Amino acid sequence: MRLFLKIVSYISHPIFTPIFGTLLYFYLTPKYFNLSILLATTIAPIFILTVIVPIISYYILKNTGKINSIFAKDIKERKYPFYINIVLLFTVLLKVIPINYNTELYYYFLGLIIAYLTSLLLLFLNVKSSMHLMSIGYVLMFVINLSIHFEINIIILISTLTLASGFIASSRLYLKAHIKSEIIIGFCIGIISQLLTIKFWL
Repeated sequence: MRLFLKIVSYISHPIFTPIFGTLLYFYLTPKYFNLSILLATTIAPIFILTVIVPIISYYILKNTGKINSIFAKDIKERKYPFYINIVLLFTVLLKVIPINYNTELYYYFLGLIIAYLTSLLLLFLNVKSSMHLMSIGYVLMFVINLSIHFEINIIILISTLTLASGFIASSRLYLKAHIKSEIIIGFCIGIISQLLTIKFWL
């Protein structure tokens, strides 16, 4: 059981959710996109900026003694990945998907920035929030918003993400990475961050 929940924690690491939400969007949208252009201009840059660069940054931070683990359990350690990710998300927002290019995806990433800034602010108040639950929270809410926006029935996907939220919460609690309040705070931040942007595109 411990091994399974560890695998769940690694697979659901926040580093993967920006690109995961992006792929879900292009899978669900009825809009037409040229696949080769899409890969070159949107998916590849987002993957590089939100997955590859943070992984390289993690090894730099680890080698310089700024963090000890990929999960950055200590409050002081968690601030460094936050700074890096916020800068990278702003880069994606301004350079990869400007608002006049793709409205839904633009506001998805704006919601991510809101979530990260909120969690960072809480760190300065010595309050931890679960990044894993925050991440699955904003992906879940984004998919629900897309189902309403495009008027598509994706109840199986929504149910799967809801079930995944439960598994991720269980894994973080079982591994003693967070307490219940941190799990709830993280999930609420993720949900609310996407709710704050829907009036601009839904």
